[in-house]
Amino acid sequence: EIVRHVEAVVRAGIPVLGHIGLTPQDVLQMGGYRVQGRSPKAAGKLLDDARSLADRGVFAIVLECVPSALAAKITEAVDIPTIGIGAGPHCDGQILVLHDILGMYAGRPARFVKRYADIGKSMRQAVARYAEEVRKGVYPDEEHSYE
Repeated sequence: EIVRHVEAVVRAGIPVLGHIGLTPQDVLQMGGYRVQGRSPKAAGKLLDDARSLADRGVFAIVLECVPSALAAKITEAVDIPTIGIGAGPHCDGQILVLHDILGMYAGRPARFVKRYADIGKSMRQAVARYAEEVRKGVYPDEEHSYE
């Protein structure tokens, strides 16, 4: 059903980036944050969806949380770039959420996320120091005020 809308938007001259696999807006209908396309039937549907989107004129397709082998198959099957997020190394490009790669959140990230920093700890400490200074009346002081 979305293909019809995609086609209309593309026809109107608006560039469209397709997105298949785990689509966060549909996560409740998908049973949670889970890898998509593991069964042969589900993999076939994603491959068909990718071809259909490419045929309708999207400029690229995001493949989210799909098995690496399926991402390779989709990438081979379409003549537009594929961008992977949790889709293995065979896509034409890769993307991750900045907050995830910087380690801004406590807790375990998704399996496909590689953390390149742990700034979340520093951020939490800074906010705690700020709140404490406000409570104690230390901040703002004259140095941080206008005359």
